[in-house]
Amino acid sequence: MIKANVITKNLSWYRYIKNPNTYIDKKINKLNKKNIKFKKKSIYFTLLLSGKREIKNLNRKFRKKNKATDVLSFPFYTKKELHKRLINEKEIYLGDIIINFYEIKDKKKLKNFKAEFNDLWIHGLVHLFGHDHKKEKDFSKMKKIEKKYSSFIND
Repeated sequence: MIKANVITKNLSWYRYIKNPNTYIDKKINKLNKKNIKFKKKSIYFTLLLSGKREIKNLNRKFRKKNKATDVLSFPFYTKKELHKRLINEKEIYLGDIIINFYEIKDKKKLKNFKAEFNDLWIHGLVHLFGHDHKKEKDFSKMKKIEKKYSSFIND
């Protein structure tokens, strides 16, 4: 079972999602029902709902980019290390995802705040599972996984 610890640092989130903890729990429960692969495991991650300043500071500190971004992921393990842990351990902490409220809200073609938010936290979660998009083939594989997870939570 995948579980999230949701921390809301920017109160603007509450304008669009009344209770972020409950919202994410419901989405992850749907994901867990469809994804039986992790049924006997306890897999955790932290989701920090931030604003511009916080994510910009983290982006500068860890990625050496002095700008705000929409989502950051900090996996605890490489894909290979995580695979070993998934075989040998029952409880695993995946890492952290940070999402910037203003990057969602300020998107020019934003039609649905929650849909965009879902895309971002799922993107972050796929990173925590060890995937990246540095190469085109990796990007395609990652997009496929994201699409699959999105279909699980949006049915």
